[in-house]
Amino acid sequence: MFLTIPTIMTWTRIVAIPLIVGVFYAPLEPSTRNLIATAMFVVFATTDWLDGYLARKLNQTSSFGAFLDPVADKFLVCASLLVLVHLQRADVFVALIIIGREIAISALREWMAQIGASKSVAVHMLGKLKTTVQMVAIPFLLYDGRVLGAIDTGVWGTWLIWIAAVLTVWSMVYYLQKALPEIRARVTR
Repeated sequence: MFLTIPTIMTWTRIVAIPLIVGVFYAPLEPSTRNLIATAMFVVFATTDWLDGYLARKLNQTSSFGAFLDPVADKFLVCASLLVLVHLQRADVFVALIIIGREIAISALREWMAQIGASKSVAVHMLGKLKTTVQMVAIPFLLYDGRVLGAIDTGVWGTWLIWIAAVLTVWSMVYYLQKALPEIRARVTR
């Protein structure tokens, strides 16, 4: 199940990272760079939904795909956040919150899997909401312009990325609370 259609789509999100970053070093007008990076991010982020749908539809789900999918998402989000911090379109504090949470929860899930309690930290709707808000905020910030002459994507993106940061902390607290009984049981042994 290493090279199924859904897994190849997941791999494209990882391959997309240097392409999105590279756009900002291309000898193009800033507005053109913003548009290309935004379009690429939206296309590649859409593969997150599509690869899961196809895996189920084509009966091509696999343990490797289940592992790689969230890794690809985290790479894409973290790399985009770092670009946005570099471009001074996102606050470094927001990036630290989001990236730090991803590292902490990934480590927590790995540990919970090792002790046989991975169900207690399974993906929750709050985590999905956090991801959705991030995936809307990031292209707004990458575009950094006006849409339809009225919508300032920089302003909207800034509000949305801060909302994502709040949801990030909230979801981390939720997962830690779910894991706390197992953590307490292991610490007292």
